[in-house]
Amino acid sequence: METHVVECSQKQEEGEHIFRSRYPPVHVPDNVTLPEFVLHNVELYADRLAFVDATTGKGYTYGEVERDVRRFAKALRSLGLRKGRVVLVVLPNVPEYAIVALGIMAAGGVFSGANPAAHSSEIMKQVESADGKLIVSDLPTYHKVKDCGLPVIILGEERVEGTIHWDELLEAADRASSRTDHVTNQEDEIVQQSDLCALPFSSGTTGLSKGVMLTHRNLVANLCSTLFSISPEMIGQVTILGLIPFFHIYGITGICCATIRNKGKVVVMRRYELRAFLNALITHEVSFAPIVPPIILALVKNPIVDEFDLKKLKLRSIMTAAAPLAPEILNEFEKKFPDVQVQEAYGMTEHSCITLSHCNQHIAKRNSVGFILPNLEVKFVDPDTGRSLPKNTPGEICVKSQCVMKGYYKNESETSLTIDTDGWLHTGDIGYIDDDGDIFLVDRIKELIKYKGFQVAPAELEGILLTHPSVEDTAVVGLPDEEAGEIPAAWVVLNSKAKESHEDIISYVASTVAQYKRVRLVQFVDSIPKSPSGKIMRRLIKEKMLERLKEGT
Repeated sequence: METHVVECSQKQEEGEHIFRSRYPPVHVPDNVTLPEFVLHNVELYADRLAFVDATTGKGYTYGEVERDVRRFAKALRSLGLRKGRVVLVVLPNVPEYAIVALGIMAAGGVFSGANPAAHSSEIMKQVESADGKLIVSDLPTYHKVKDCGLPVIILGEERVEGTIHWDELLEAADRASSRTDHVTNQEDEIVQQSDLCALPFSSGTTGLSKGVMLTHRNLVANLCSTLFSISPEMIGQVTILGLIPFFHIYGITGICCATIRNKGKVVVMRRYELRAFLNALITHEVSFAPIVPPIILALVKNPIVDEFDLKKLKLRSIMTAAAPLAPEILNEFEKKFPDVQVQEAYGMTEHSCITLSHCNQHIAKRNSVGFILPNLEVKFVDPDTGRSLPKNTPGEICVKSQCVMKGYYKNESETSLTIDTDGWLHTGDIGYIDDDGDIFLVDRIKELIKYKGFQVAPAELEGILLTHPSVEDTAVVGLPDEEAGEIPAAWVVLNSKAKESHEDIISYVASTVAQYKRVRLVQFVDSIPKSPSGKIMRRLIKEKMLERLKEGT
């Protein structure tokens, strides 16, 4: 069945173009919390490994995951955590991460993951913005959270004076009498599916960071849609790489929760380093690796890859979702790894994670971000007129489903700019749907460069620059210009053997694009700043480029 335009209902204006999934709707269970949903049938897999640290080999079986989620939830209750209160988790990817997050949710609390690499002032901002009541961290990160004025639970072997130790807390929960259970039976403390369970903070690279209010229902609905194509024989069969940060919505939902639901195994990596990454793939026989475009770039261009016997890989597919993948890099990857399927997906924190994807029944075309998942409605809107657009016409991607966030925490003005009065979530991304129902991403509205009224997509120019043999990495931004409004400007990382000048790079792009798309300025740099999820930090680059221009360097 083809994806189709839905005929307009009485509430819709004539000619409204709304697209739905080619697949039938899937059932979303009522009255279950996210922890209950993902731990369903866990007793059948009690001895199976759920999480294993790629380096140390430390792991947790499903029986231990279920037991410790219960113990931690009970411990939080005994510490006085009330329903709806926020607990900040400031940890790298560790095997206990999902236990911590699900334990918070099972206790009725709200999990808010923070980047452990953030500056202490940024963590403090998140604590204040989220009205945090408690922090979970570890010894290497403790110095960043110790002045936040909240109780801190510390994971790991070490004891820190003035903090609560994880193991001791769980042991205390075991010893606690049933008297502590009476709180959970109070009517106002029973966890409902409509209650908040997560407060991730959306990327601050395109504006101020905002707390995204997600309910148990949001995340359960998202998992039902994203996992619709998983057949019974696939349960327990997938080994997934846990490298994308777990504080990121894709890390906690798309990796941890989805894998627990499907009883697979997560190979946990604390940080990315190419040799350790390849070693983990081979040693732990990883079959599915969600990664970001910069890693794909390294797999294609870095000579370290040649040190490994790639025939030993059991990798079946990779998924990239955080940033557009240049078609030129995709071509090179497929030549080098012909047996690995590349899936580009699309999602956002405000929609509980994945929005568009691929599945075994239908692999979308190359460079597509997939098709519309079951239970979702999508339309493409002209940003200037607000009119919805037909197939093959780029417009702002808008989505409507049970996965749409409740709103931004204590920020009604931003919420109303993002979710309209009809419940459509405006993503800020430009894309289109083709005749087969495959969706293609063009660029972010905010990142489009307006050169003399023409729209220039940075991702397109970055793709061209990356085909240059001397270019290792690049980022394109728009700089203000008196005559043109904005001009395309590029930061370029050259390899060690490169001899090219700035003019050579400008000419290289000019030879393949329309006049208005030409890069007008190039600056050579050592690296491109990116967020933990792999998104280019364009705002920062823009500021630095302008600084260098002022200094005349």
